[in-house]
Amino acid sequence: MYKHIVIATDGSELAGKGLEQGLELAAALGAQVTIVTASERWTPADAGVVWGGSASMLQEYRTHVTNQANEVLAAAAARADQLGVRYESVYVAERYPADAILETAAGIDADLIVMASHGRRGLNRLLIGSQTNAVIAHSNIPVLVVR
Repeated sequence: MYKHIVIATDGSELAGKGLEQGLELAAALGAQVTIVTASERWTPADAGVVWGGSASMLQEYRTHVTNQANEVLAAAAARADQLGVRYESVYVAERYPADAILETAAGIDADLIVMASHGRRGLNRLLIGSQTNAVIAHSNIPVLVVR
């Protein structure tokens, strides 16, 4: 059925549920998994800076999000190891999560994407978050949305 599954995660509690569902499905099917996380491009507005930003602020941001991504991927890899799932981890820097997920899936010829209905910024009152909605709208392969 599915041979290569992309599982998107941002380390949030809900994304953890998506990770678990995706890994359990992969274990049951003997599928390979690519676990992907992404960080968006930093803008001076992110730091409350109106007219530009310093190089040190940008470097601090990049260091922080890279460290966070490494932690998220390490935790996901540990769970994949526990379940005996073959996996690869991918960190995509400075891309919108939806673009990173879609590009990763296309680049590895995945046949399923698993992701949470909302990310860290998702509003629980919404049915589906903006990044999930974008993946659903633009994906050429099935998307399993976990809530």
